[in-house]
Amino acid sequence: VQLQASGGGLVQAGGSLRLPCAATSGRIYSSAVMAWFRRAPGKEREFVALTRWSRDSTNYADSVEGRFTISRDSAKNTVYLQMNSLKPEDTAIYYCARGSQWAVQPDAYFSWGQGTLVTVSS
Repeated sequence: VQLQASGGGLVQAGGSLRLPCAATSGRIYSSAVMAWFRRAPGKEREFVALTRWSRDSTNYADSVEGRFTISRDSAKNTVYLQMNSLKPEDTAIYYCARGSQWAVQPDAYFSWGQGTLVTVSS
């Protein structure tokens, strides 16, 4: 299964973006955990949000709680990250990832999308 993230772009502070991550060349099994991470310029990759593919369980980083929402559409084999009330500090390359553990560490994930750049202007 390959992951393809898209939807990034330039947005003003306070604006919104939705990032889709489509799984291709296969299907996502019900036991999978899907996550979003991001890497800001000069910083380490950090956890953003995660969800179980088969259940409505979610977890968010404190920095995005209440502003971002992770969701999935099984029929489209796609996971989404809805980002509202964006701040300049949200500027980063956003990556989707697939794993099998309920974890916030990047090393727990074995399949990654190519990343999509989100730039938030002040």
